[in-house]
Amino acid sequence: MAGKTGRNGQTGEALPKLLVIEDDPGLQTQLKWAWDDFDVTCVGDRDAAIAALRSEEPDVVTLDLGLPPDPDGTSEGFAVLDAIMELKPDTKVIIASGHGAHESVLQAIERGAYDFYAKPVKIEELALIVRRALALRAVERENRTLAAKTGEESRVLGTLITSAPEMVRVARTIERVAPADVSVMLNGASGTGKELLARGLHDASPRRGGAFVAINCAAIPEHLLESELFGHEKGSFTGATTTREGKIELAQGGTLFLDELGDIPLALQAKLLRFLQERTLERIGGRKAIAVDTRIVCATHRDLSAMIAEGTFREDLYYRLAEIVVSIPTLAERPGDAPLLARHFLHKFAGEMNPKVTGFSADALAAIDAWHWPGNVRELENRVKRAVIMADGKLVGAEDLDLAEPDEELANALNLKAAREQADRRVIRHALARSDGNISSTARMLGISRPTLYDLMKQYDLSA
Repeated sequence: MAGKTGRNGQTGEALPKLLVIEDDPGLQTQLKWAWDDFDVTCVGDRDAAIAALRSEEPDVVTLDLGLPPDPDGTSEGFAVLDAIMELKPDTKVIIASGHGAHESVLQAIERGAYDFYAKPVKIEELALIVRRALALRAVERENRTLAAKTGEESRVLGTLITSAPEMVRVARTIERVAPADVSVMLNGASGTGKELLARGLHDASPRRGGAFVAINCAAIPEHLLESELFGHEKGSFTGATTTREGKIELAQGGTLFLDELGDIPLALQAKLLRFLQERTLERIGGRKAIAVDTRIVCATHRDLSAMIAEGTFREDLYYRLAEIVVSIPTLAERPGDAPLLARHFLHKFAGEMNPKVTGFSADALAAIDAWHWPGNVRELENRVKRAVIMADGKLVGAEDLDLAEPDEELANALNLKAAREQADRRVIRHALARSDGNISSTARMLGISRPTLYDLMKQYDLSA
């Protein structure tokens, strides 16, 4: 797109478009020259307004409801507003409000207007409203663009959404070990997506045609866990009215995912070790050895090395299960992923629960990217779900997410230099996330040149 030349004589990027619909020639002139950072078009009636809307496609429109042939009424102005909402509903329309026009303002807002300004016009106040509308329009456009990009290019292992190099490396490691029939241990905090990675490993392996069976060892009472894993014969204990296969048998030819491995009691650890050594099992109350061919993938957020030292986890079982160990970064260690995942969850939940929600406001994106996410992806998903339900308008705001700005990192900085570096790193990461990794946009957002941004990214080991 060709650049526009402002009154300063410089040519740069295309200026945002503002359409002024006003039948007073003097006010048209005043508004047209109020700002030199907009491409302003002025018209005075409905036909000219519709023509300009089609040809210019303005981001923001200021509209006087009193247009000919009804300059003292509102019928013609409302007709123009309705036409704009029908032809280009994402346009931000700011209406003029005369004395005693409160009902007209409310009606205009109900019919799709963004805001209003009072006559006689105060240019400074109107400029503030127009620029705020333009900023919202830009956020909505960015939301749609990035939502469209939250597709295959952001997915690894088939379903895992990420743009962070740290998580991409994890996914590539899993893809490499998937064809090898070895046990894999996933180490990571709660909510980091261990089951999703385990399922991705299964789908990328030769066992994809078999079942993927998951069991959370921490969610099942200790006295029932053995039956869940190994099954039982009819009559083997009170309540065992039928013979039942355990999770290990159900994963025959496929993959068994043992989540929260560290919660398996010692006695059951011995039985699991025996199965791994012999690849046969006996159900509770049974006497027949049953051969089972299943691959074990396990996960834990606990420090198994410390548990081994304490005698609460068997070292020989650990080495049987940890042939390959993959460490999963927290969401806070995956720059750019929080906004990316938030948009994915928003579109998922909006379709189910609140279709009018289309994206996040600028302050919401900033809050999402700045938050430390102690609960990781699970916390993010839950907060976005709540925010979608609670949101009143099209955009989810920071208040809907109920997030506060974290300052622990800066508070714990060793000295002023460290604090400055941490602040620089955080701001650059935020800008990269909000611009979807576009270097030119990020540099403009930060007010620095592209070479300077590249130098800072290299200095702080950041990637776009």
